[in-house]
Amino acid sequence: MLEKTTRMNYLYDFYNSLLTPKQQSYMSLYYLDDYSLGEIAEEYGVSRQAVYDNIKRTEAMLEEYEAKLLLLQKFQERSELIKKMKKMLLEEDPSKQAMLDTIAKLENLD
Repeated sequence: MLEKTTRMNYLYDFYNSLLTPKQQSYMSLYYLDDYSLGEIAEEYGVSRQAVYDNIKRTEAMLEEYEAKLLLLQKFQERSELIKKMKKMLLEEDPSKQAMLDTIAKLENLD
C-alpha cells in the first residue's frame, strides 16, 4: 500500500494541473492529508461511494497520463543517473560537489 501511495503522490505531483479542481481536492485530501473516504464524503456532502469512485477514476487517469507522457519514469531514470554520476565524480574529484548539488536541486533530489 505504501508503494501505491508513493506512486500516486508522484503522479499527482506531475499531473495535478491536468485534473479538475474536484479531482485535485479529493486526491490531495486522500493521499497527501490522509483523510478517509468517509471524512472526504462528509466534507463535500456526498456518499463515501462517490468519493471512492472519483478517486479510482482519477488514479486511472493519472496512470494513463504516465503511460503516454512518462514524466515519472523519466524522473526516476534521471534520479538514478544523477546518483551514479555523483558517486563516480566524487570518487574522482570531491571538488565537483557544487556542480552535483546544483543538478540535484534542479531535480528536487537534495
